[in-house]
Amino acid sequence: MRHVTFKQAVFPQSLFVLLLLLLVQPLRADQPEFKVDEVANELSHPWSLAELPDGQLLVTERSGELKRISKGQVQTIEDVPEVYFAGQGGLLDIKLHPQFAQNGWIYLSYAHGTLSDNALSLMRAKLNNNALTEQQILFTAAPSKDTPVHYAGRIAFMPDNTLLLAIGDGFDYREHAQKKDSLLGKIIRLNDDGSIPSDNPYLSDTEARGELYSIGHRNPQGLVYDKQRNIVLSNEHGPAGGDEINIIQPGKNYGWPVITYGRDYSGASITPFTEYPGMEQPLVNWTPSIAPSSMVVYYGDMFPEFHGDLLNTTLKNRELRWVHMENNKPGKETSLLKHLKERLRHIEVAKDGSLYLLTDSGKVLRVHR
Repeated sequence: MRHVTFKQAVFPQSLFVLLLLLLVQPLRADQPEFKVDEVANELSHPWSLAELPDGQLLVTERSGELKRISKGQVQTIEDVPEVYFAGQGGLLDIKLHPQFAQNGWIYLSYAHGTLSDNALSLMRAKLNNNALTEQQILFTAAPSKDTPVHYAGRIAFMPDNTLLLAIGDGFDYREHAQKKDSLLGKIIRLNDDGSIPSDNPYLSDTEARGELYSIGHRNPQGLVYDKQRNIVLSNEHGPAGGDEINIIQPGKNYGWPVITYGRDYSGASITPFTEYPGMEQPLVNWTPSIAPSSMVVYYGDMFPEFHGDLLNTTLKNRELRWVHMENNKPGKETSLLKHLKERLRHIEVAKDGSLYLLTDSGKVLRVHR
């Protein structure tokens, strides 16, 4: 231990004790030890990532290309559907079917159309050599819109092989988030072939779209099924404040824009309500905003300190926000990887328990011990 001599006249006893504690205790005891490797760089707006069974990576670029990364080499996949690349639109999420090893299906969400007429779509295809084949468009959100923002687009598979798809409110269409005949501002549930499951929660409502799973969303950015807690979790962008994590339950209303802890970007009030009957409160509320961009629940082996906790990439805060879960409730939060100074777009847990991160600057990073 480092020995330091202090003059009592300068340092009162209480200050001496404080300084001594700082010397013998680590300043950041809750910070895991990381190594960060750069797997690839110079990608164009990378948005999502999937790891193939053989360890190769598929990375979507919002500009419209799908890249395969293997041993540091980057290859472009051919015959990717044409996307509407503007604002926040483009090629978005990618997910492998839970039985990918048997059926080979890859699912992609993307914006398509024009500035005056665009929408979020979902398709599936198979990877044959270096091209997407057997392409099937499974779903397109309605109504279409004339804004190039708030698409959401995250995909999550459920244990029964149905899938959830998050759809943003289109920004200028926020009142649609409460309209059950509109698909904007919703999370929907589909069978893996795009058909509507027979047990969806709004099927008995003649005024509602059958695809609906939950309503009242603004712009969900993370969507994940927690296999141990048997719940669905989502994070989403609020306006100026009011970023959230929610437990997504079928048939529930998450309040936007009737309730929010945020304000309009102009500073004006969106609503006088932060609570309203029949509308859900967030599990976590981030005000001021941190701009969450994706999320995982960690059950890997490499970082046991993360077990069962929520890891959220952020854009505005340029960090990985670690939400500690205590008895299935959120506890303290820890900022990780702030030193990278990167807008972190996506996080994925690799098969070996390491973490893959995508940055808005065009990098694929691997975080490991």
